[in-house]
Amino acid sequence: ALLLPSPRTVPLTARGLAASYGTSITSAKIQVNGVNLHYQQTGEGSHAVLLLPGMLGSGQTDFGPQLKSMNKQLFTVVAWDPRGYGQSIPPSRDFPPDFFERDAKDAVDLMQALKFKKFSLLGWSDGGITALIAAAKCPALIHKLVVWGANASVTQEDVRIYNGIRDVSKWSEKARKPLEEMYGHKYFAETCEAWVDGISRFAEKSDGNICQQLLPHIKCPTLIIHGEKDPLVPRFHAEYIHEHIKGSRLLLMPEGKHNLHLRFAEDFNRQVEDFLQ
Repeated sequence: ALLLPSPRTVPLTARGLAASYGTSITSAKIQVNGVNLHYQQTGEGSHAVLLLPGMLGSGQTDFGPQLKSMNKQLFTVVAWDPRGYGQSIPPSRDFPPDFFERDAKDAVDLMQALKFKKFSLLGWSDGGITALIAAAKCPALIHKLVVWGANASVTQEDVRIYNGIRDVSKWSEKARKPLEEMYGHKYFAETCEAWVDGISRFAEKSDGNICQQLLPHIKCPTLIIHGEKDPLVPRFHAEYIHEHIKGSRLLLMPEGKHNLHLRFAEDFNRQVEDFLQ
C-alpha cells in the first residue's frame, strides 16, 4: 500500500497532483520587506503567473482549482498569502491608508525574490485592486493582467454592501468555514471588521478613489472579467476599469457571482489561459 502523509500536512489542492501532472504544489516562506511571506508554487512553464487573493484570503482558500488545473507545462503558477493573511502571519493584518500599495509592493518584490524577471498577474477582488496598482507602478515587470471582482473606487453604495458582510456570523457556512478553520473565530471576525473600516475610508474622499489615477498607466494586455450576478461588486466598477485601461478587454459572465473562478473554474481557467498565451 502507498503510504500517504496525513491529509493535515498537505494542502487539499496538492493531493494526487504529482501523478497526473508530474508536478506537485510546493509550499514555502520567503522573507520580503521584513515579513515572511507564504506562497504555493506549481508547474514548470516559462510563463510565470502570480495569483492574488481577496479579502482575508490565501492561495489555499482562494485558488484551489487554479493551482490544481492550470496548464503546468505552459505556466509556473504562484499563489501568495499577503501579510497578515493565510500563513503570512505574523504580522497581524492591519489596514493603513496605503494597504493596497503595500500589498502591491510585497507582491512584486516576492516574485523578484523568487527570481521571476517578468510575470503575469491574476487578481481577485482586493487582489485585483492590488494587481492594478502593481501593473501601473511596475510596467516593465508585468507581462499580462487579469482582474475580476475588483474596483478602483469606493462609493456609498459599496460601503453599504461592505457593512452587510461586517458580521461574519451572518455569512453562509460555506463561505465562513474555511476562513474560520484557517484563522480561528476571533482573528477572522476582528480582521473582517477591520477590513470593512479600512476599505470604507476610501469613500470619505470626494471621488472615493483607490487607484483610478493609475489605470491609464497600465500598459500590458489586460482582461477584466465580471460576474453579472456579483452581489459585492456592481458592474459599473468593471466598466470603469475597462474604459480607463487602454486596449483592455471586458468579459461578462452572465451567471457569475463574486467567486466565478471557483464556481465556473473550468470556463474561467480556459478563458484565462487563452488570454495569457
